[in-house]
Amino acid sequence: MWAAESHHAAPMVEPSVRRQFTLLDGAPADSDGVAIEQALLQRAAEGVAVAHVWEATPGFVVPASYRRFERFEAACAIFAAQGLPVQVRCSGGGLVPQGPGMVNLSLAWRTHAAMGSAADAVYTALCRLLQASAATFGILATPQAVSGSFCDGRYNLAVNGRKVAGTAQYWRRASASEQIVLAHACLLVDADLDTLTRHANAFEAEIRSDRVYRSDAITNLARGSGGPVPAGGTRRRITPPHVVRLLQQGASSSTVLC
Repeated sequence: MWAAESHHAAPMVEPSVRRQFTLLDGAPADSDGVAIEQALLQRAAEGVAVAHVWEATPGFVVPASYRRFERFEAACAIFAAQGLPVQVRCSGGGLVPQGPGMVNLSLAWRTHAAMGSAADAVYTALCRLLQASAATFGILATPQAVSGSFCDGRYNLAVNGRKVAGTAQYWRRASASEQIVLAHACLLVDADLDTLTRHANAFEAEIRSDRVYRSDAITNLARGSGGPVPAGGTRRRITPPHVVRLLQQGASSSTVLC
């Protein structure tokens, strides 16, 4: 979680109004997460509560703090040449490998709430939105830290003790009394966990950090759907496009998180 100072001249948002999210129109290419972030922040600065859901493409997303590593720029060039571009995001945390079978959700809105008093509530509401989607498949996901997972935090979502989703948020000042919030989640739906972990460890080794991840600390949402089928029901295969649609529906029927 990281906040930067910035001011926008958009009209103030009425604090008593609980606005619903709308899906982002004309979103940038799904491969450009930074451009998506900026488009969301711009719409939020204009007073619109906006959401975007997309399937990940291969690469890495890292916080700005990774620039402190002397070998960061060289590592970015090496991995970009391998088809794994590195993007620097607004929020804090750690490295997140991206690839097919992963789904990203981002929400942005303008609020009178203060980060210090509202950050936990935002994480809790975001987790509940994700939990509701998992529950559609009969999967119980719980917020918890998972040692050995990439970008670990207490507002991960885990299934049977293994991380299935990570969350982050970023706050930016919009005026003397308002903030812009960007809340993000990344879900492992049907990804190649061994490949993601291998790529993440290779990048961390290249920049000579001390972080090492384990593939047995993470799991896919699809794997958690193998329980008994309810009487008279059928088991649905969980696919990224299905989860994208489900999260779009959940986001567009939700009000701002603070």
